[in-house]
Amino acid sequence: MKNFPVVCVGGSAGGLDAYIRLLQNLPADMGVAIVIVNHITMMPTQLHEVLPRFTSMPVTLITENLLIEPNQVFIIPANRDLHVDGEEFHLKPISKPRGWPDVITVFLRSLTQFWDGKLIAVIVSGYDGDGAAALCGIKEVGGITIAQKLSTASQPDMPESAIASGCIDFILSPEDIAKEIVRIARSEES
Repeated sequence: MKNFPVVCVGGSAGGLDAYIRLLQNLPADMGVAIVIVNHITMMPTQLHEVLPRFTSMPVTLITENLLIEPNQVFIIPANRDLHVDGEEFHLKPISKPRGWPDVITVFLRSLTQFWDGKLIAVIVSGYDGDGAAALCGIKEVGGITIAQKLSTASQPDMPESAIASGCIDFILSPEDIAKEIVRIARSEES
């Protein structure tokens, strides 16, 4: 059973800037898996082509049954719900095809049920409130929740909704989110 920390970074509009600033400040060997859940439904994601320039960790577009490994960055493909079952990713047809997707909420809920390691949920720039509904559940299983500081987000709706859930531990800039992830990862090792 895998039990290293998983960091879910959920974002949408304006998220790219946050992902870059976050990855540039994360060491490649801290023993956590980074999963970027960007909710775009209209077009295929380009993140797995753009982000390798900003991190020395491998950046992989998630495919069905892909193993979750530490020291890697995983990217959700467009128009899919993402689930985990213990050590693998599973992709399913999107459960909410109309309106704002809730892929971040779906993935966070799957993690709280099926992942044994520490959970860190990070909500960055984006429209709407995807992810907010799952944050209290992350806290209930001992996870840590972080929202991007609104003044540093080009679209503050998503972090704002996250903060409004009442279940956010830290409100930080992307650079400080990176520091906090490193701190948590180091404390998990000891």
